[in-house]
Amino acid sequence: MLRLSWWKIFSIVLLLVTFIAGFLGNVPIKPILNETIRNLYFHVSMWFCMMIFFTTSLVYSIKFLRSNKLIHDWYAVAFTQTGIVFGVLGLTTGMIWANYTWGNPWNNDPKQLGAAIALLIYFAYLILRNSLTDESRRAKTSAVYNVFAYAMLFPTIWILPRMMESLHPGGMGNPALNTNDIDGRMRLIFWPAAIPGWALLGLWITTIRIRMMILEDKKLNSLT
Repeated sequence: MLRLSWWKIFSIVLLLVTFIAGFLGNVPIKPILNETIRNLYFHVSMWFCMMIFFTTSLVYSIKFLRSNKLIHDWYAVAFTQTGIVFGVLGLTTGMIWANYTWGNPWNNDPKQLGAAIALLIYFAYLILRNSLTDESRRAKTSAVYNVFAYAMLFPTIWILPRMMESLHPGGMGNPALNTNDIDGRMRLIFWPAAIPGWALLGLWITTIRIRMMILEDKKLNSLT
């Protein structure tokens, strides 16, 4: 675990830059998007971070399946929980944007539906964990399910929605990854500040959650 405080301070600085640029910085005036393009620093960054944390969770689930060490299961569930938080924030900021741009927060757009399905699959991961009382069985079942859940991210978010007609920026491709969506001004904030800033904040939250689980385990062991 990272225990030094410099990266936490760095996260705060990056997020301050992101918020200032997001609300006050110059942005390109794109048709339909106009000022709502500022949501790129928040909405799109949330999805990037969600994928980062779900991927990290997958790695720890695989580590658990290979080692049977419960600490790896704790890391996996903590990163999954953080990934879900960012996924919900990504969906929420997307709905706020859609309300201004499309006139309705929910339009059954393929990308909205795919994101909602992916999050429901991960919510089921948490429900599954809570339904099992045996610690070892819960960890093994959760790890296997986590591999399945991660595999489902690709058809629900990255493949099927991009094969269908969508109102979402980026059309049939990946928003924010081509020159038609953003320009150099926004890239200077989006890549070096927004994504690292949100990712470090998520890591900070995750480390707190992991420490809480370790303390809870020590408390239970001391009682027994």
